[in-house]
Amino acid sequence: MFQILHKTNIDFMGWKNVSFTVSSLLILLGIVCLVQIGRGTANLGIDFVGGTTVQLSFQEGIPIDKARTALEHNGFDGATIQAVGEGGNKILIKLRESEGTSDKIQTMFRQEFPNNPFEVVSIEEIGPVIGKALQRDALVAITVSIIAIIFYIALRFEFKFGVAAAIATIHDVLAVLGIFYILHKEINLLIVTALLTLAGYSLTDTVVVFDRIRENMKRSKREPLAKLVNNSINEVLSRTIITSLTVVLVLIPLVLFGGDVLHNFSIALLMGVIVGTYSSVFVASPILVVWQAKSGGRLISK
Repeated sequence: MFQILHKTNIDFMGWKNVSFTVSSLLILLGIVCLVQIGRGTANLGIDFVGGTTVQLSFQEGIPIDKARTALEHNGFDGATIQAVGEGGNKILIKLRESEGTSDKIQTMFRQEFPNNPFEVVSIEEIGPVIGKALQRDALVAITVSIIAIIFYIALRFEFKFGVAAAIATIHDVLAVLGIFYILHKEINLLIVTALLTLAGYSLTDTVVVFDRIRENMKRSKREPLAKLVNNSINEVLSRTIITSLTVVLVLIPLVLFGGDVLHNFSIALLMGVIVGTYSSVFVASPILVVWQAKSGGRLISK
C-alpha cells in the first residue's frame, strides 16, 4: 500500500493538554456563534432570517461584476448575486428581509441598465417565521445525527468510544461554525448541509482509529492504554493523511474556482476535513485515555 509516512513514533498523547486547550477555545467560539445565531446577530442567510429571491432574465448578457457593483452602490451591500444558466443573461439576487423588496431591485436595475430590458422570471419570499422554523429544524438535524453517532459507536465498540466520538463530532461542528462567525461568512442551509457532511467524514476517520485501537487491545491487553493509543494512531497515520489529502485536493479547486454559489460550502467542507482529521487524533482518542485514567476501569474490546 502506498504510504506518505513510514513507521512513525509520535507521542500524540503527550500533546493532549495542548490539544484540549485548543479544542476548548474552538468549542467556546462555536458556542458564542450559536448564541449569536439565537440572538439573530450572526451573519445568517435568508434561509434563516427571511428575505427575497429574485431571478431576472435580461435581453442581453449582463456581467456579474457590474450587477454586483450596481447593487452595492444602491445600498444592497448584503445582497448575493449569481449567474443562472449558460447564456449569461439570467441572474439570481438574494436579499435579506431588511434590505428591501423585489420592486426596489427591479427599479434599481431599470435605472442602472436602461438599455438592457429584462423580465422577471421568478420571485420567492421567505418570512422570518419560516426562517426561525428552518433554524430549529437545522438544530434538530444536527442533534439527531450526534445521538445516532453515540448509539452506532456504542454498539460497535462500547459506550466510552461512542461518547468520545460524539464529543469529537460536536467539536468539529462548533469549530467550523466558530470560524465562519469570525470570518463573517454567511450561515445558511447549505452550510448546515456541509456540517452534516463533515460530521460523517469525521466519524469515518475516528472509526478507523478506534478500529486499530480495538485490534491492538486484543493483542496487547497488558500494555498501558496511552501507549497503545499512541501506537494505534501512528499505525494508521499514513492512511489518515492520504485520505484527508485526497479530499483537500478536490476541495481547493472548488474554493478557488467554484464561484459564489459553492464558495462558502467548499470552505466549510475544507475546514471540516482539516478539523475532523485533527479531532480524530487529538480529541477523540485522548478522551478515551483520560476517561480510562480517571475511572480506573478497563476498556472492553468487543
